[in-house]
Amino acid sequence: MDEPRPELLAAAAGVREALAGMAAPGRAERDRAYLRSDLTHLGVPVPEVRRAVTAARRVLGPPTRQDTLALAALLWTGEVYEYRQAAVETLTARAGALLRPEDLTELERYLRASRTWALVDPLAVHAAGAVVAGDPGACGATLDRWARDGDFWLRRAALLCLLPGVRAGAPDLPRLSRYADAMLEEREFFIRKAIGWVLREVSVRDAGFVAAWVRQRRPRMSGVTYREAVRRLPGDVR
Repeated sequence: MDEPRPELLAAAAGVREALAGMAAPGRAERDRAYLRSDLTHLGVPVPEVRRAVTAARRVLGPPTRQDTLALAALLWTGEVYEYRQAAVETLTARAGALLRPEDLTELERYLRASRTWALVDPLAVHAAGAVVAGDPGACGATLDRWARDGDFWLRRAALLCLLPGVRAGAPDLPRLSRYADAMLEEREFFIRKAIGWVLREVSVRDAGFVAAWVRQRRPRMSGVTYREAVRRLPGDVR
């Protein structure tokens, strides 16, 4: 990537300065314990992180793909949770309109480095997932690789990337079924929860698919997956 423009360097520095100025040590320690994080936490609430990013983007003007990727990279540098959260907010703001399938390589780097649902989930759903929803054919091979990866956070991301398509009424049910079936007996909580979460979202529009899928696999399914999957099914079906 080319050397960032001075305006981008200033914007990233401004975001970091604004967040550092809102540091709340007591909240920071609670957040760190809650997320079991090994990063430095400032204790800045999510809405304030978003406001800081919005202010920086407003100064920069209409966002471009290059500026979005560059600003996110600048904000991610270091081991401060809220700076990384600001990078995630930058990437998710208009991912569907700005990012391309080839940017999944960069998003994968962030997903691997996140190590917490609080960063992985928005990256997977609102950044990578938005890209996938915009061009499923170009992203399928990458998602298939993520679904087989040894890093369970990347496998979770492969599942959650399917949510935008589900919510738009264009679910990739064969891919969902294939991924969920392969991961169904995993013991990792965040995989079990993700399978149930995606099935629950599908059930809003296609209760029959979810009911049949769950019924066929119930003996292999963990309690947390089952409870999530059936939560929004009609009472008689559930």
